[in-house]
Amino acid sequence: MMSHPTWGTDIKRAAADAIAKVEHQVIRNFRIDTEFSGTTLSMAIIRGNKLIGVNIGDSRVLLGLEKDGKLVAEEFTHDHKPDSPGEKERILAAGGRVFAVEYDDGIDGPPRVWLGHMDVPGLAMSRSLGDAVAHTAGVISDPEFTEKELDPSSDRVIVVATDGLWEFVDNDETIELLFPTPGPAEAVDCLVKEANARWMQEEQVIDDTTIIVAHLFDYKASEE
Repeated sequence: MMSHPTWGTDIKRAAADAIAKVEHQVIRNFRIDTEFSGTTLSMAIIRGNKLIGVNIGDSRVLLGLEKDGKLVAEEFTHDHKPDSPGEKERILAAGGRVFAVEYDDGIDGPPRVWLGHMDVPGLAMSRSLGDAVAHTAGVISDPEFTEKELDPSSDRVIVVATDGLWEFVDNDETIELLFPTPGPAEAVDCLVKEANARWMQEEQVIDDTTIIVAHLFDYKASEE
């Protein structure tokens, strides 16, 4: 991405081209089975004071803003769920179906993407990299971009995480949990422990969880 000829002038094009190239290389690699496997992607790119979010799937970029001496959450990228406006319409137009699995005791789990003629793959997001079978049912790998001008007087923290965090810890709770921690490393440890505990409580398993925390403008939580 950073070696792309437009990296200096058009970050969005550089990111989109790099993502497409990587996905193409992975799909063509016969050692990697992408029929029913894939990945999400979330990036936060800062140039000067401009923040650009790049998102595919249900990982997420979250901002922590300081207001009245406390940090408050601001969702910066938005999850691509199968029942989201625009996403569902595209899937249906491609011949796919969107529904949640139903058991005797009611609906279990989130809306998922299925082929029109077969109950596979059951993907719980509407965009992903890889997932070749799901892509025949309207799932795409196009990144969605968000932008904002960072405010040095209020923007304090960025969190980038997979749904291993977001499944049971919402945006506001995430910022509340990391607020007392002295630095990014301690914030990551705190969030991972809390996410793991909630997974065990709810599901008796722990999903893959990746979390990045970064402080902005030399923010020091311990000094606030």
